[in-house]
Formats: sequence, C-alpha cells, structure tokens
Amino acid sequence: MANETTDIFAISSSALKAQNHRMKVIAENVANANTTASAPGQKPYQRQVITFKKEFDKALGAYKVKVDGVRLDNSEFVKKFDPSHPAADTQGYVLQPNVNPLIETMDMSAASRSYQANLDVIAASRTMILKTIGMLQ
Repeated sequence: MANETTDIFAISSSALKAQNHRMKVIAENVANANTTASAPGQKPYQRQVITFKKEFDKALGAYKVKVDGVRLDNSEFVKKFDPSHPAADTQGYVLQPNVNPLIETMDMSAASRSYQANLDVIAASRTMILKTIGMLQ
C-alpha cells in the first residue's frame, strides 16, 4: 500500500509542478501585456504558450505530466495609432503585444483548478492512509 500511495503523490506532484510552471508563464504574459518596443522596427513583447507531454515513469508504472516546452505565440500583433510613441512607424502606428488579458485570465483559472484538483487527490490519499493506520492500531 505504501508504494501505491507514494505513487499517487509522485503523479500528482508532477502535475502541481507543471501547473506552477504554467502560472509562471501566464504571470509573465500578464505582466508584459502593455510592453511595447522602444524603437521603430522592433517587436513588442510576444506572448508565450506552454505545452505539456506525458512521460512514462517505469518505476511507478504510470504516466506523469511534464512541461514539454514554452514557445512564442505567433499570432498577429495589434497596431495602435500613437504617432508620439518612440516606437511608432512612419504612419504613426505602434505594435502592441499579442497578449489578450481575457485569454490569460481563463488560462489562469484553468491552471488554478487543475492545481487544486491535484491537491485534492493528495489530500484524499493522505486521508485514506491515516484512516487505514487508525484501523490497524
């Protein structure tokens, strides 16, 4: 039983680490949502997207989640008319980051729910262990 329980902790722990990394990427996106270039021809902050992959752990005999990577979102930058901005092009437009705060908020909510669900799995497993130990005494 101890092995199976620690396996559950290891699997859920991998998910907690992955969602924590996801929240870091989201925080970076939100923090830079208004970060424009400082000179014409330069790009503003470019949104990042995290991807996950399953990884089979032979010792556990189960799949754990792992961060596959963080890549740049290649969606279009938004143009804003602001001829007084130092990064304005010859027509007076400034490229804005391709970060949509609404999407980041939804991603943050999903990451938070996933994190909480995995905490709940750990707590339920812990409760089961304690009840089993209580019954054996």
